[in-house]
Amino acid sequence: MPVLRLVIEGIVQGVGFRPFLHRLGSRLGLKGYLRNVGGSEVEVVAEGNYETLALFIKKLMSEKPPTARVEGVEIEILDNAGNFGDFTITSSDVRAIKRSMIPPDFAICDDCLREVLDPHDRRYRYAFNSCAWCGPRFTMMYRVPYDRENTSMNKYRLCDECSAEYRDIENLRRYHAQGISCPADGPRLWLTDNAGAVIETKDPIKEASKLIDEGAIIAVKGIGGYHIASLATDDEVVLKLRKRKERPTKPFAIMGLNTRVLESIVVIDERAEEILKSPERPIVLLPKKEDSRVSKYVSPGMNVEGVFTAYTALHYLLLLDTRDKFLIMTSGNPRGQPMCVSEECVYGKLNKVVDYVLTHDREIVNRADDSVIRFTDGRPVLLRRGRGYAPTWVKIGRKLPKNVIAFGAELQSAGAVGFEDKVVLTQYIGDADDLDTLEDLSKYLKFIITNYRVELSRSVVAVDKHPYYNSSRLGRFYALDHGLEVFEVQHHYAHALATMADQKILGRNAVAIVVDGVGYGDDGAIWGGEVLTIGEDLSYRRVGSLTYLPFVGDESTYRPARYLTSSLLTFMSPEEVKEVAVKLGFVKGLRSLDEVDALHALVRRGNYVRSSSTGRFLDAVSAMLGVCYVRTYEGEPAITLEAYSRGGEVLSNLIEEIKISYSE
Repeated sequence: MPVLRLVIEGIVQGVGFRPFLHRLGSRLGLKGYLRNVGGSEVEVVAEGNYETLALFIKKLMSEKPPTARVEGVEIEILDNAGNFGDFTITSSDVRAIKRSMIPPDFAICDDCLREVLDPHDRRYRYAFNSCAWCGPRFTMMYRVPYDRENTSMNKYRLCDECSAEYRDIENLRRYHAQGISCPADGPRLWLTDNAGAVIETKDPIKEASKLIDEGAIIAVKGIGGYHIASLATDDEVVLKLRKRKERPTKPFAIMGLNTRVLESIVVIDERAEEILKSPERPIVLLPKKEDSRVSKYVSPGMNVEGVFTAYTALHYLLLLDTRDKFLIMTSGNPRGQPMCVSEECVYGKLNKVVDYVLTHDREIVNRADDSVIRFTDGRPVLLRRGRGYAPTWVKIGRKLPKNVIAFGAELQSAGAVGFEDKVVLTQYIGDADDLDTLEDLSKYLKFIITNYRVELSRSVVAVDKHPYYNSSRLGRFYALDHGLEVFEVQHHYAHALATMADQKILGRNAVAIVVDGVGYGDDGAIWGGEVLTIGEDLSYRRVGSLTYLPFVGDESTYRPARYLTSSLLTFMSPEEVKEVAVKLGFVKGLRSLDEVDALHALVRRGNYVRSSSTGRFLDAVSAMLGVCYVRTYEGEPAITLEAYSRGGEVLSNLIEEIKISYSE
């Protein structure tokens, strides 16, 4: 009989795909074997008649597990019969045949949640319940292939009951599921104060919920890092959290038990509900309800709330036992630094922010912030690509002549590695002005290079053209260490190409309108409001832009009234600008009216950088309208201006109530 060899790529490891194939092949009477192989793909060698083999291929596509994603199947007919016995799962092979996707993390499935809530189930109130279809993947992986010994679950030995489930071919969710555990053999959970002293309690989750309801602020160890949890309906608690976190106005995300709970605070349509219930479970920005009980200090000045639903049993149980069934659930990071993933970080850097810590002993191998989505013209747009999406690849519609290792820009950055017709993006990394963030960028690029078997000898390095970006410096050092060629890429040209790749139109003539904050221009100016033409050969030409305006000193970045003033001084006298500043009120954003004269002197002497930035222009408009005078986080003036235009509150009014000082 014919023997067929299949190599299947996509998200096919860590999603119950091998057990599914094993059941399917056994049911059809095939002989042979299947296994994980080192490029995150699955190899199948099957013997049977042609009709049965064709049916096997058809059903592997139509009946695959819910979180599996098949992107390609390589089929080869082998000459000789295999003399196989049964159809079996064999040990994984570390050698890569083809590259396939490293599985991202998946939210808890309905079946696992039912077990957690069933008093008669052995996994009742078990915070780490998971199965072949759900649970952490990337965040607990050391290396591929996705087998238990290659994850931070390797130290937890399966008990007899879990072992029986693992070996039971009829157990759809736990047969050969690598990350399974139970209260008898899995991770341990405990509650401490902010110095690490253990709080004696029978149920750490219930105790944490009780403390939160009493006004405490608690760090919670999730799957990709620590969150900080607190009440979202108590003004005093929210302001206390803002003061401790040194976060005057940047919105906090809210995690709800489920969409029914969240419907009391935001407007959820059918598309938003689908995303909120998806395996990725991102934060979604949705319109606030007028009768929402959420404190106005959670997202001051905004007309939308960032919300998501509980994506682990731990989060679900924590919320279930609170009074509101929703909480602030914000990243547990020191200001300007990555989210904590270790106890050392929490007790060393967050001990003045939180009162207690709800933690466990499963290692977080790879940090992953929550992903963020907003709707633009009814379409979901990914603003931050983290948990649930990373590190899957994007196909760009054309083959790369060489592998590319890209080090990203400086703000809200991510790295990427390109090979074949694919680009694998790291998870959201953050701002590259912090040493820990730079180390993360280096670590996760190395993770992709190693686990996707990217040959450095056939690679080039791509960096932003800005001469002083830390990410670009890191890329140049990396290239020097490995003897690789470096390509400097203009910031806005990169934005244009990324959008074209996303839309699969690389290689076609295009006109790109790129609106942005800042980027180093080809002429040394600050670009950010550009019209570029892109040729079929990917060459570009700048054919238009916003008018250059004077950007005077870094202080203009976080005090937009300065940029407004220096811009007005290009066509008005200092006295006229002072009169307008008083009349419109943006004098509140200046140190005094004397600052107008100081800026005039600098502009007259040419002590400024030319800027065509749309972001800075919108900042200036925000200051002129009295919406925002001080930028405390990236994009704040423009974001609050948009919210104000849609019925939001004037942020400058709330700033006086919040009373948290800010300095860059």
